[in-house]
Amino acid sequence: MPAAPRVLLMNPNSNAATTEAMVAIARRVLPGVRGWTAPSGPALITTLDSLAAAASVVGGAPIPPGIGGIIVSAFGDPGRAALAARLSIPVVGIGAAAARAAAQGGRRYAVVTHTPALVTGIDALMRSSAPNGAYLGTFLTNGDPDALSHDTIALDAALLAATHRAHAAGAKAVIIGGGPLGEAAERLRPLAPCALVAPIPEAARGLALLLQDTA
Repeated sequence: MPAAPRVLLMNPNSNAATTEAMVAIARRVLPGVRGWTAPSGPALITTLDSLAAAASVVGGAPIPPGIGGIIVSAFGDPGRAALAARLSIPVVGIGAAAARAAAQGGRRYAVVTHTPALVTGIDALMRSSAPNGAYLGTFLTNGDPDALSHDTIALDAALLAATHRAHAAGAKAVIIGGGPLGEAAERLRPLAPCALVAPIPEAARGLALLLQDTA
């Protein structure tokens, strides 16, 4: 039996610890995933300008030989289209994968995140990735994104409060929107008032299916 294709999880944020955490989540679905961390840019992407810069870095990054599939693990999927255009392997973005999963069965869904400056891009990605979905919009946490990222208790509380607001507005599924929020999504799953969609596992599952189809 041939070996499973090697998968590269690309973190467009320049935080290696975040990469390790995201790789650990993806490996629960796809064993053997290896990580890549952006060599430049912010540790946490919080603006559309930094998202665009990350797209350039990711899209032009050299890919090691032997990689059979890629997960772009930032919620705006920066660089995914450029990678897909120049490579002959499947490239999956966690944002689009989460949108497709959340919209299944016609569910009304929303995004919860802690980066207000990215809302315009998030909304556009959700609508383009699941054009027939009943998308209700983005619900934001209260507090500074960087400060929340360094306070697990405050981050979880803020995300859960925003999830309750989204559910009260009619969401039957809520996406925790952010690659660096992957661990928080796993922690909050049993506490959420509705179905909670974690982007990294959804991207890993989607890529696994694509790899089966190309095997």
